[in-house]
Amino acid sequence: MEALSVVTVDKLFRDNAGALGLVWLIGREGGRRALTSEALHKTNLAPIGHLNLVHPNRVQVLGSPEMDYLRKLSTDALEEALHHLFSEELAAVVVADDENPPPVLRDTASNTNTPLFTSRHSSSAVVSHLGHYLMQNLAESTVVHGVFMEVTGVGVLIKGEAAVGKSELALELVTRGHRLIADDAVELRHVAPDTLEGTCPSMLRDFLEVRGLGILNIRSLFGETSVKLKKNLKLIVELVRPGQDGEPLNRLEMEASKTAILGVDVLTVRIPVAAGRNLAVLVEVAVRNQILRSRGIDPVAELMARQEAYMQEES
Repeated sequence: MEALSVVTVDKLFRDNAGALGLVWLIGREGGRRALTSEALHKTNLAPIGHLNLVHPNRVQVLGSPEMDYLRKLSTDALEEALHHLFSEELAAVVVADDENPPPVLRDTASNTNTPLFTSRHSSSAVVSHLGHYLMQNLAESTVVHGVFMEVTGVGVLIKGEAAVGKSELALELVTRGHRLIADDAVELRHVAPDTLEGTCPSMLRDFLEVRGLGILNIRSLFGETSVKLKKNLKLIVELVRPGQDGEPLNRLEMEASKTAILGVDVLTVRIPVAAGRNLAVLVEVAVRNQILRSRGIDPVAELMARQEAYMQEES
């Protein structure tokens, strides 16, 4: 289930006022203006940037160079520039570099109920900080079912049908020194072109439900190092019962399939569940194998090359 991410100007100000020394001068009525994840994908409308009168950004940052440019304009040219700047798409204006907004800028912000902030920090620092903040908070997101773990430093999503043993496997991995991120509901955000970041809803953080034991607080049981707040997803491990889909399992499964989530292909390995199998060890080895593959070491390709060389020698 994909969700539309929204950040209001009020929230933007509250979350960043301390770090950037923001002061809200004018336009309190515009605090409900919203920036959504759709803005990240519009080629003609960036969420934040320096002064752009052709394609105004949702959040316009004016530093010393931009203020010097505006001060050099004639009265008519300045009015026209501000008319373009304060478009319907504009959410807020930030005057950086400890500049003092001129009266005409204050009046235009007041007349349009547009939030006007000032910051003592440089304009480049404001753009960088708020740009990162908006990318994190406006990224496309979805919630998937499963258990999200950090195994040997790699983000692993454990999936499978109900009662297949996901939580029991997660508990065993925790006892082996790996870390729990989320159980049952995993929030995934598309934070970069090929990167999905997984977190846990705050309500469920630190908890793991295990059949027969009930709800466990992993942080309280195993300490601070047993849990982690977030991690990038690199591997999906799907627990399957042999023959549950009517198809034989590929014995060279790490040749692997891929699962598309929010447009990102994630390597997926299916592990058969059967009595006597040590699933925790299998997951650890799957992760180590993935690390080797990321370094260009492919055991399947090595085996096939060795077989081909052997056949050539025999012939």
